[in-house]
Amino acid sequence: MQLLTLILKNDTKLDEILKNLAEEGVRGGTILEGRGMGEQLANMEDLPMFGMLRHLLKDEETPNCKVVLFVLKDEQIVHARTTIKKLINLKEPNSGIMFEIPITYVSGLSEAD
Repeated sequence: MQLLTLILKNDTKLDEILKNLAEEGVRGGTILEGRGMGEQLANMEDLPMFGMLRHLLKDEETPNCKVVLFVLKDEQIVHARTTIKKLINLKEPNSGIMFEIPITYVSGLSEAD
């Protein structure tokens, strides 16, 4: 099993991604709200070097960042990655990142117990 993590800088494609993954047989995932490190640093009052960044971020609406976690069987992982890459170009700056981590133990999934 694998943990597929998708961090979307802008969540406008999230519904389409989830719909397509469900059609591919991915039936479960966890969606978390996220916030980038740059945004957090820009909001720190005691870091004056980020003053300009703070000004820029306040002038434009910051997109919603989503962290999506999927626990997938090994045979599902390639299909899931391919589906996601069809819908979002992760090579574009600030689009997001995707990575997977091997899972050595899972409990709580009907097929894993």
